[in-house]
Amino acid sequence: MKIIRCDQTHASAILAILNEAIVHSTALYDYQPRTPAMMQTWFETKAKGHYPVIGAVNDAGELMGFSSYGTFRAFPAYKYSVEHSVYVDQRFRQQGLGKTLLREAIAAATEQNYHMMIGGIDATNTASVALHRRLGFVHCASIKQAGFKFGRWLNLEFYQLILPSPAQPSDG
Repeated sequence: MKIIRCDQTHASAILAILNEAIVHSTALYDYQPRTPAMMQTWFETKAKGHYPVIGAVNDAGELMGFSSYGTFRAFPAYKYSVEHSVYVDQRFRQQGLGKTLLREAIAAATEQNYHMMIGGIDATNTASVALHRRLGFVHCASIKQAGFKFGRWLNLEFYQLILPSPAQPSDG
């Protein structure tokens, strides 16, 4: 396995991973699969915000999963906080890949001087909750019945990790 920085050439593989999650899980509170045009906009937004898209590829060059982060809330005082995501292709789950990708995202966010990473996780996603806890994230909020998908109400939980950066935060 090799860790890479994904770019537009990985859009179709990322799209496949995301769309599988949309159609078959509550990892994303979307109803409709995303389109290639949406992925182009997604990559443009990541590039504009200097948000990395970190991938893991196998020896055959297949994208096994990815992690990224972006704006938590679009107000100036939140500039040191990011919301992250980690998705693993269903063929490569249960191999520790999520842990590797999340660690890479944590390292990148620290290097970019962010102070907090936030993950929004469906309450029934016990694997993701356990992963976040193993890496030091703590539960910080629950929103009951935040979404509705697959004929039922979904509870959203937030987990946060305080990072050691930045050394010199400012209000400016």
